[in-house]
Amino acid sequence: MKWLAAALVVAAILLQYRLWFSDDGVRGVTRLRQAVAAQRAENDQLAERNRQLAAEVRDLKTGMDALEERARSDLGMIARNETFYQVVPARPADTHAPTRTAAAR
Repeated sequence: MKWLAAALVVAAILLQYRLWFSDDGVRGVTRLRQAVAAQRAENDQLAERNRQLAAEVRDLKTGMDALEERARSDLGMIARNETFYQVVPARPADTHAPTRTAAAR
């Protein structure tokens, strides 16, 4: 009877070892939970991006304001009754001065 009890205790210890320390046990479950949490976070980000894109498509299909804004920003278009002004920054005065003179050569 003592041998049976000892064998059962050894079997229980081996099963507990496998449960707590093997890759199929608690560590594996913890790793999978972390992977699921990371995937859910990525899915939430992608779902938000999809909502924004769907709203932009809906605006482009239904309203002229969004279409005009896109044409102005992406294509540089202006309306018929508008005047286009382009502001160019001034160049410094010494950019046209030669860096070397003929006598210095």
